[in-house]
Amino acid sequence: MSHTYPVADMLTRIRNALQARLDIIEVPHSKLKESILEVMTHEGYINGFRVVKRGAKKYVYISLKYYNNEPVITEIKCYSTPGRRMYIGYDKIKRYTPGYGIVILSTSRGIMSGGRALREKIGGELICSVY
Repeated sequence: MSHTYPVADMLTRIRNALQARLDIIEVPHSKLKESILEVMTHEGYINGFRVVKRGAKKYVYISLKYYNNEPVITEIKCYSTPGRRMYIGYDKIKRYTPGYGIVILSTSRGIMSGGRALREKIGGELICSVY
């Protein structure tokens, strides 16, 4: 199975797992995915994650979060792809956050939520939004 964009693959696996009401899912590891999951954990969209090494490969186990038997994440959308990168300045971030979700950006200071990027007045590549 070839993955053209591993981040989009991870977000799709999370979306599908939430629909299937799974508690834990496994995805192949990458530093970018780990950083995105750190933001999602910090912002309260997932319970957490654990990196496990099996043989030569690493995997990430993601603990999905539910509230009153409903998934905390109602929508998860990928913006940038390898063929079409989307960049936004910090002044445009507000447009993407209607107050009930977050955007995740890749900035010169690392992966961070839109709120933190706004506070630090820094723009970057728009990776995804989580509601």
